[in-house]
Amino acid sequence: MTEVLPTRFAPAERAASCMLLKQAAIFKGNPLVTLLDSVTDLIMILNSNRQIVYANRNLLNLLDMQDAREIIGMRPGELFSCEHACSVPGGCGTSEFCRNCGAVRVIMCALGNDRTEDECRLTQRKGDAICAYDLKVVGSPVFLEGDRYVTFAITDMSHEKRRRALERIFFHDILNTAGGLRNLARMVLEEVPLNLKDETLLLHKFSSELVEEIMAQRVLLAAENAELSVDTQCVNPAEVLRTVRELYASHEVGEGKRILLEHGLCDVELVTDPTLLKRVLANLVKNALEATARGGDVRMGYSVEGREVSFFVWNPAAIPLESRAAIFQRSFSTKGVGRGLGTYSIKLLATNYLKGDVAFVSSEEAGTQFTVRLPITFAQQAAA
Repeated sequence: MTEVLPTRFAPAERAASCMLLKQAAIFKGNPLVTLLDSVTDLIMILNSNRQIVYANRNLLNLLDMQDAREIIGMRPGELFSCEHACSVPGGCGTSEFCRNCGAVRVIMCALGNDRTEDECRLTQRKGDAICAYDLKVVGSPVFLEGDRYVTFAITDMSHEKRRRALERIFFHDILNTAGGLRNLARMVLEEVPLNLKDETLLLHKFSSELVEEIMAQRVLLAAENAELSVDTQCVNPAEVLRTVRELYASHEVGEGKRILLEHGLCDVELVTDPTLLKRVLANLVKNALEATARGGDVRMGYSVEGREVSFFVWNPAAIPLESRAAIFQRSFSTKGVGRGLGTYSIKLLATNYLKGDVAFVSSEEAGTQFTVRLPITFAQQAAA
């Protein structure tokens, strides 16, 4: 009588060798195999007992194998030497730790006829050493010749996870340092002799701008990684514009230029994230000032149209015709290499997080005007 192996989560039973060979033979020469061999992910096909019956070319290359004969019948955790798969008689999926494994959950859902994706943290044991991996795993159900299978795809996210962790540490530490420098400059400013007042003001100004630039980069990275939270409040659009104008009135890019606020602004309350809105408008104003010659003007204002508030920032310069179609692309800039995140970040924040839109018109005769349209009442479900 076949021994029944114990399990703390997924079934421990395995298919007989003759059945495994029969199932593996089904996929030889199958058109599905040709398709899976052309993708860059690591892909395997598992039977209803979560055993490997096929591995794509990319996975075999990683394992330095010509074909999958050596790994037929293994489970994913056993193939990659997961420390928990090797610790129990039932193998991969049967230990108490497997309850929290994204890979096992994905496979079980696919066997239940649901395509699922998740993240899996794998601790691989190699002799006395361990290696940790962060993986994205996707499981899709497949039915072939009356049997149920799972197409199981793996993408290594370890480098991306480490990069994000290092970014968070970097921004935390550098903001503490830059913020401390700004606070020290503020304290010195109150006590410094009059003959050193101008130099101390410059120190405070530059340290404040440094903090602002670091914050802008942190917000952009969080937005790209879908990690940015939205904090909505009732704000006065005119107050927001005045704050942005004051921010750049003494900025070096605004030296010798005027920032004019349109008069006759109607009174309205806007429900949005004021911090993100100020960042969007500040980027527009900075871009406009950089494009404006000394002695020129930049105009800003807003209007209410139905249930929308439209902010605008105008400058007298025209965007080159050949650059207009690419103005919101991530790495594009009219200012040279390495400067292509300003307008991209404006579009990203306004569209994905403030649930609005950004557009512009530009000509030699009329100059350039960017418009940010936002709903007066923020859609709460959009922030989730």
